[in-house]
Amino acid sequence: NIKPQLPWTPGHDVAGVVEQVGEGTTKFKPGDRVFTKGSVTGAYAEYTVAEEDTTFRLADRLSFQQGAGIGTPYMTAYRALFHRAHGKPGETVLIHGASGGVGLATVQLAKAHGMVVMGTAGSNEGMELVRKNGASHVFNHREEGYTDKIMEATSGSGVNLIVEMLANVNLEKDLELLARHGRVAVVGNRGPTNINARAAMTKETSIIGVMLYHMDAKELGETVSALYAGFTQGTLSPVVGREYPLEQAGQAHR
Repeated sequence: NIKPQLPWTPGHDVAGVVEQVGEGTTKFKPGDRVFTKGSVTGAYAEYTVAEEDTTFRLADRLSFQQGAGIGTPYMTAYRALFHRAHGKPGETVLIHGASGGVGLATVQLAKAHGMVVMGTAGSNEGMELVRKNGASHVFNHREEGYTDKIMEATSGSGVNLIVEMLANVNLEKDLELLARHGRVAVVGNRGPTNINARAAMTKETSIIGVMLYHMDAKELGETVSALYAGFTQGTLSPVVGREYPLEQAGQAHR
């Protein structure tokens, strides 16, 4: 466990109105609607400080609540799909664990990019949410034999790309689900896993790690431009689940 030095304010992703700008700041002025993926002083507060190069204009059609859900989820999803796994229109992508923040962002981005989108969730409610956000095929990953249904949906050829949210549980299954030259982009993992490497050898598939903080300035600029276009055009729309007042923020982590 990582224990920060106290006092400490949690949170990196936040949206709001610029109150004040530092000397030499040229991108923003007081009153601008913005979001950031890198609050310096913490996001669980009425006021926060952020660097200019990690702060971005918030599309007019989005609420501040939606803006607070852009940074980590959408940038991670974009990096996984396009920077790391090089997803292409017409390919079939499976989001393995699609009902969370990163998962739904990945569904929307893949759909907007012309990919055939499949997703999994662990409840009927989650499956409906994934379907509503653009997945053509949705499966319950708690059901026995759900991977057989995925293969049936691809007529036995497998999927081109998997965005994996829980690799320690699913990676071995992923390798079986991939088509020849398929890729698994690992976004989430909670422990060690054992795989049969022959499954990757026989179809010449790839396992690719994804970590948002490795995104360089050029990649960040591309990502923000693509996301802003999607938010403005309406092809991307952050999903807000439950909202909590600041004094009840702890409830959100239970």
